[in-house]
Parts: sequence; structure tokens; C-alpha cells
Amino acid sequence: MTKSTRLLTFGATLVAALALSACMAHQPAGTPGAPAFWMGLWHGLIAPISFVISLFNDDIRMYAVPNVGRWYDFGFLLGLSIWGGGAAASKD
Repeated sequence: MTKSTRLLTFGATLVAALALSACMAHQPAGTPGAPAFWMGLWHGLIAPISFVISLFNDDIRMYAVPNVGRWYDFGFLLGLSIWGGGAAASKD
């Protein structure tokens, strides 16, 4: 892969990420007892399994709504990153 191809790929990925993050969707505020960091971590860990099950069962979701917000999101991201963490260590 040439340097210009890598730069173009990086630029396209950056533009796509910025376009997707520009959405200001409203989420209901979490209430006491709503899922927080640890439940987010757990839901991130089981997200691929939950996704497959959710294809066949409408009562199963990967992501809890409402939750307490950014701490749940952070836990979910950490849990989900465990699944793909090994790919970052691979060489070209």
C-alpha cells in the first residue's frame, strides 16, 4: 500500500467518523439504578453475542437505554474493544 493510498484511506475514515459523530441524537436521562460503567463493560463484552441473538429475538438489545450516559458509553467501548484488541497488534 503506497503512502498516498494510506493517506487517502485515513482522510476518508476521518471524514466519515466526523460525519457520524455530528449527530446530536437525544437520549433520555438515566435514573438512579440505570446501567452505569460496569454494566456498560459487561454489555460491551457480550455485544457480539447479543447482536446475533437480537437477530432472532426482538427483546434482546446490545445497548441499554436509558443509561447513566458517558460512563456507560465508556464501559461499553472498553468491553467491545476487547474483542478487536488483537487486530491492532498485527503487522502489515
